Order: sequence, then C-alpha cells, then structure tokens
Amino acid sequence: MLPKDPNILFSLINTRLRDKYASLAELCGEEGESEDEIKAALAAIGCRYDAALNAFVAEKGR
Repeated sequence: MLPKDPNILFSLINTRLRDKYASLAELCGEEGESEDEIKAALAAIGCRYDAALNAFVAEKGR
C-alpha cells in the first residue's frame, strides 16, 4: 500500500523508479498499484510523469 501523503508518495515512487523499475507501468504491474491513481495524486501537487527520465518531475511554476 502506498502512502496517502503526496509528497511522501513523490519521493517513494521516484526512488522505486530509479532503483528498481524501468517504467511506471512496470512498477504498477509488479506492485499491483493503479497508474492513474498515482498520476492523479502527484498531479495534485503539480508533478507529472516523464517517461524519458522515468521519474515524476515538478511542473514549471510549482
């Protein structure tokens, strides 16, 4: 189960993407999480998934 706090979620997901998974889809498939829910939770704090970086990044102006 992932943390509900979006700032902690941001850190946790990016760490897992960096250390273990080649993509967000792979992370979600392996861990049984919803890609849409993660994206929505992080969009609420101004972040988006960048597939080229394999990380969530802050939108400009955040």
